[in-house]
Amino acid sequence: MTTASDPAYPAHWEADVVLRDGGTARIRPISPEDAGRLVSFYELVSDESKYYRFFAPYPRLSAKDVHRFTHHDYVDRVGLAATVGGEFIATVRYDRINALGRPASAPADEAEVAFLVQDAHQGRGVASTLLEHIAAVARERGIRRFAAEVLPANNKMIKVFTDAGYQQKRSFEDGSVHLTLDLEPTAESLAVQRAREYRAEAKSVRRLLAPGSVAVIGAGRAPGGVGRAVLRNLLEAGFTGRLYAVNRALTGERREIDGVPAFSSVGAIGEPVDLAVLAVPAERVPDAVADCGEHGVQGLVVLAADYAESGPAGRERQRALVRQARSYGMRLIGPNAFGIINTAPGVRLNASLAPQAPPAGRIGLFTQSGAIGIALLSGLYRRGASPSTFISSGNRADLSGNDFLQYWHEDPDTDVVLLYLESIGNPRKFTRLARRTAAAKPVVVVKGARHSGTTPPGHAVPVSRVPDATVSALLRQAGVILVGTVTELVDAGLLLAGQPLPAGPRVAILGNSESLGLLTYDACLTEGLRPLRPLDLTTAATPTDFRAALTAALADDACDAVVVTAIPWVGENGVLESGDGQVLADALRDAAATAPAKPVAVVHVEIGGLAEALAAAARTVTRTPSGAHPAPPGTASAASVPSAPEERGSGGGVSRASRASSALGVSGAPVGVRPGQDPGRGAATPPGAEPGRTPPAPREAARIPAYPAAERAVRALAEAVRYARWRREAADPGKVGEYDDIDEAGAAALIERLLGADPDPRGTTLADADARELLARYGIAVRPALPAPDAARAVEAARRLGYPVALKTTAPHLRHRPDLGGVRLDLADERQLARAYAELTATLGKPQELAPVVQAMVPRGVDTVVRAAIDSAVGAVLSFGLAGAASELLGDTSHRLIPATDRDAAELIRTIRTAPLLFGWRGSAPVDTAALEELLLRVSRLVDDHPEVVAIGLEPVIVAQRGLAVLGASVRLAPAPPRTDLGPRRLPSY
Repeated sequence: MTTASDPAYPAHWEADVVLRDGGTARIRPISPEDAGRLVSFYELVSDESKYYRFFAPYPRLSAKDVHRFTHHDYVDRVGLAATVGGEFIATVRYDRINALGRPASAPADEAEVAFLVQDAHQGRGVASTLLEHIAAVARERGIRRFAAEVLPANNKMIKVFTDAGYQQKRSFEDGSVHLTLDLEPTAESLAVQRAREYRAEAKSVRRLLAPGSVAVIGAGRAPGGVGRAVLRNLLEAGFTGRLYAVNRALTGERREIDGVPAFSSVGAIGEPVDLAVLAVPAERVPDAVADCGEHGVQGLVVLAADYAESGPAGRERQRALVRQARSYGMRLIGPNAFGIINTAPGVRLNASLAPQAPPAGRIGLFTQSGAIGIALLSGLYRRGASPSTFISSGNRADLSGNDFLQYWHEDPDTDVVLLYLESIGNPRKFTRLARRTAAAKPVVVVKGARHSGTTPPGHAVPVSRVPDATVSALLRQAGVILVGTVTELVDAGLLLAGQPLPAGPRVAILGNSESLGLLTYDACLTEGLRPLRPLDLTTAATPTDFRAALTAALADDACDAVVVTAIPWVGENGVLESGDGQVLADALRDAAATAPAKPVAVVHVEIGGLAEALAAAARTVTRTPSGAHPAPPGTASAASVPSAPEERGSGGGVSRASRASSALGVSGAPVGVRPGQDPGRGAATPPGAEPGRTPPAPREAARIPAYPAAERAVRALAEAVRYARWRREAADPGKVGEYDDIDEAGAAALIERLLGADPDPRGTTLADADARELLARYGIAVRPALPAPDAARAVEAARRLGYPVALKTTAPHLRHRPDLGGVRLDLADERQLARAYAELTATLGKPQELAPVVQAMVPRGVDTVVRAAIDSAVGAVLSFGLAGAASELLGDTSHRLIPATDRDAAELIRTIRTAPLLFGWRGSAPVDTAALEELLLRVSRLVDDHPEVVAIGLEPVIVAQRGLAVLGASVRLAPAPPRTDLGPRRLPSY
C-alpha cells in the first residue's frame, strides 16, 4: 500500500494551479487514503458525465473499482486528482499498455488516459490543466504517447485533447473517437500552455481588483484600529459594490459599523463575498481564512505582520497561510500588505491603508513595500498623475509582480506599469512576462536590495548565483526600463504616461536661460542623446514667445523631442517676475496640441504654479486601444481593436467617451493608429529623419511633465528613447544561428559518454582534450596548448607547434593574468624559449607550481572572453567582455538569454563600455566582429541544444582583423537541470 506518507509517494507531483476562472486548485497523486473522497466525488458527478467516462450507465463505484482507482504503482498506473477544500473536483489516470492495448510495463511507451470532472467544475479548465500534469508525469516515467477513446458526443473532452497543442492522430473506430497524442512538448503546446497561464493569472488578479463585494474582517466596534481605517477608506472612495464589516464579537441581530452592515462571521452574511480584507492579528488569521474559504470568498488581502519577516516560526506560519488559502481556491495578497486600490469609475476600490483615494489615472503601480507605496502615491499625486490600480504586496507570499504584469498587459485602463521590487521570485518567468507586456506598454522597474545577501525578510526566493548586474542586463534585454531610484521611477512614469514615444535621439532645447539650456545640452550628451544647439529666447521672452518657439521646434523634422527650459522672466519695467505658471502652461500645451506628436518635457526654476498647471487634466488625446502604449513611429501597433467607450472620472484620466466620439481627432489619425504612425506605411522619409520612420502628425493636448532639474528631465527622456528603440527592434528579434557543420547528435553521444551511467549531480569539469572535442562538434576550434613540465619538454612542444610560440603558466592564481608576468610571447627560437622558461620559473615558482604550457602564436588582436552558464532561477545566460583585470573590476560585461539571435550577438559586443576597442579606437584597425558574433551564436546553440552543458568559458579569444583564435576553454557538464518553464503550469512553492 502506498500512502502520502510512504517514501514511494511522488510528492514532487503535487502542485497548486490557477484555473481558467482565476480560482486555484491543488493537483496531487491519488493514494489509498482517498477512497472516501473518491466515492463522495463520484456521487456528485452527473449520470451523463459518468456515461461519457465509462461508455455505459455506471451509477456507482464498486469496492473493486474504488480499490483500482486509488491503488497505483506510480509508474505503470498513475492517478491524479484536482482538489478544492480537500475534496476531489476532477480525476485523471493513465494505464501503460502494449501494442495490443493490454496492460504492460516498460519498455512499453504508450498509455491509455481518461478523465472525469465534476459537473459543477466543468468549464473551468480543470481537464486541460490535468492533461498538462499527467503528460509531464508520463514523460518522467518513459511514456511517449497517450491513447484515448472518447464518445463522439463528448465534445468538451475532444476539445481538451485537440486544443492541447501536441502532435496527434485522430480516427473513428467502433463508435468512438480514437485519439493518439505524442507527449513531446512542441512550440504549439508550449504556446497553448503559456496563453492559458496568461489568461488564468490575469483573471485571478481581476477578481481581486474589481470585486462585486468586499468584507473587512476585524472592523472594530469602537473608532480606531486598522480594520475601521480600511472600512472608512472604502466608504470614502465610493466603492461601487456591496460592503460588509465582520467582527466576531458581534452577537444577536444584524448591526452596522459606520453605516455598513456588520456580522459576526462571513458565513453570517448570507450573500457572496468576492474579496476579504483581513485586519486581524496573525494568530487569528487561520480562523478567518477558514471562514472565508468555506463560504466561497475568492481572494484575500492580509494586512497582518509577524510572518516570514519575523523569523523561522513566522516563515512557517506564512507557508501554512498560503497552503490554507490555496486549498480553498483563493488567491492571496500579503501578508504584511498595505492594500490595493482600483480607481476605475466603475469600481472605486480603496482596500488599503492609504487615507485618501487618488483620482482615476493611467499608471499601474506595484510595490513590495508599504512605505515606498505611500511615497509613490504621494509623489504621483503631487505631480498631477494617478494610478489606475495600486498594489502593495508586502511579503508577496502568493500573488506577485508576475501576476500583475499579466493583468496590466490586458488592462485597457493602464498605459504604463511602474514596479518597485525588492526581490524577484522567478526571474525567468518575470523576464518572459515583462517582454510580453513591454511590447504593448512601458514597464519601469526600480529594484531595491540589489546587493547580495540583502533579500528583505519575508521574501522567499530561489537561490541564484547570478549577480544582480546580470539580472539587470537581462531585464533590459526584455524591454524593461530599469531605473536606480524611486524618484527616477516617478520621473520616467510621468513622461511615458503623458507623452508619445520619441522617434529617435535628436533633442531640441529652447528656453529663456542660456545657462539652463547648456546644462540640458550637457545632460543630453551624458545620456547618449543627440541634442541640437539650444535656442535662447532671452529672459525677456513671454509665454507667446515660448508658444511660437515650441511650435517651430515640434514642426522641425530634424528633432524627435523637445526640452523646454524656463526661469522667471523680466517684465516690461525690468523687474524679475515669477510669472503666471498657468499662462505659460497654456501656451506650451497649445503649441503641443497643434504640432506633430513628439514628446515635450519642461525644466523649470521657481515659476509658481507651472508644474501644477502642466499636470492639470488634459483635454482629449487619441490613444491606442486595449490599454496598449502607443507604438513609436515606424512600429506596428500592438493592438488593433478599440476599447468600448466608457466615461472616466475626473482628475487623472482622459475621457474615453470623448476619444470614441472623435475617432479621427485633430490629427486625422483613425482609432487604433497613433497620431504620427502611418496606417498605410510607405511614406517618404523626410530630410534628417531615420529611414523607415513616418513624420509625426499633430496631436491633441496632453499632460506635459515638469522637472525641477535638467538632469532628471533628460534622464527620463533618454529612457523613453531607449525604450522606443527597443520597441522598434523587438518587431524583428533576429534569428538563431544555423550552421551546416554542427554535429548535434555527435555532441549528444559524447556528452552521454563523458557523464557516464552515474553522473555526479554536482557536475564535472572536462579535461582539456574532452572540452576541445566537444566544442569542435559545434565548429569551435580551440588552439592546443602542450604541457611543458621542464625546459626540454617546452622545446619539444615548440618544435611540434612551430615557432613563434608563447609560454604561459596555467596555475589558478596566475591563469589569464598576463599583468602578473605569467606569459611570454613571440618566442622565435629555442634560445629565446629556454631563456623565457628560466626567467619564468626563477621569478614565479617551480614548474610543478606553475604548470607551464607552450602554445603557437596567433595574429595579434583584441583579447576577449566568452562565457555561458545555466542558473536554476534565471536560465541559460550568454556573456561577453574584454579580457583583463580592468574589465573585470569595472564589471564591463554584457549578457543575453540563450538561445541568442544574431541581433543579440551584435548587441552583446556593442553594449560593453570598451566596445570602441573592437571598432578601430584611436586609429587602430577594426577587428573581425562578424567572426566574433558567429562564435557567440555557436556557443549559444551548444548550450541550448544540450542542457547538460552547464558552463562554458572561452578565454582568451583573440579577435584579429581577419578571424579569431580561441586559446583556452573550459566546459562543465552536469545532469540536465529541470526546466520549470517548460513543465506544466504551477504556482511557486518555496
